[in-house]
Amino acid sequence: MSATPQPIRIVPGPALDYYLGQGYYRMHQDLFTCRFLPIEGELYTVHWLRLELARVHYGPEQRRLLRLAERFTIRRRPFQLTTELEELYAAYRASITFDAPPTVEAFLLAGATHNVFSTEVLEIRDGARLVAAGIFDNGARTLAGIMNFYHPEYRKFSLGKVLMLLKLEHARALGHHYYYPGYVVHNYPKFDYKLFPCPTATEVFNCLTGQWLPFSWPEVHRQSADLLADWNEDDFAPTDEA
Repeated sequence: MSATPQPIRIVPGPALDYYLGQGYYRMHQDLFTCRFLPIEGELYTVHWLRLELARVHYGPEQRRLLRLAERFTIRRRPFQLTTELEELYAAYRASITFDAPPTVEAFLLAGATHNVFSTEVLEIRDGARLVAAGIFDNGARTLAGIMNFYHPEYRKFSLGKVLMLLKLEHARALGHHYYYPGYVVHNYPKFDYKLFPCPTATEVFNCLTGQWLPFSWPEVHRQSADLLADWNEDDFAPTDEA
């Protein structure tokens, strides 16, 4: 007698919506959250973002980049790990100045053979050549942007920002409520590009109160001060227990 096949585990869309709304995000095949980020011996505070799609309006720079992208072919497909994706990511990773996982596989799967998220890829092609890719997860009423990378030869087109806008447009076409781009870090501007699509439609999560509030740098500064005041290093100290 053969064993009964086990159902394939998948994170339901409403569950992903809920956890994103609680300040959680994807890491490999799990959901996680964090409040602090250690960088070069300093401790920085993390502030999760989302965009309320009904309030998004583009300015001249957003419209300019979308016009520039019209010369390319854009295709959306279910995520599948391919050599083409890995080669593009390797070229991208060799050109950046910040830490990043070694491969797409390490970023998304970390050895897992099954993806528990509903993941898709936005491909940007120049002719047949894949020049940029944006990977995202679908919820029932939300979209979470996970990875954007592009070939360094196409840097002048700001394809990382273009991919954010394309994901946002796809989420709006689906009638979603929110687009989650990740987090910014207080006093560390390398993550500030996540505000590019529309700062006035962006909200920031207060993890101490569980509230989403209109984004502003004074609000982030206030939340950062509260997080650092709430920080207790003893909570993270090792113990003698096995």
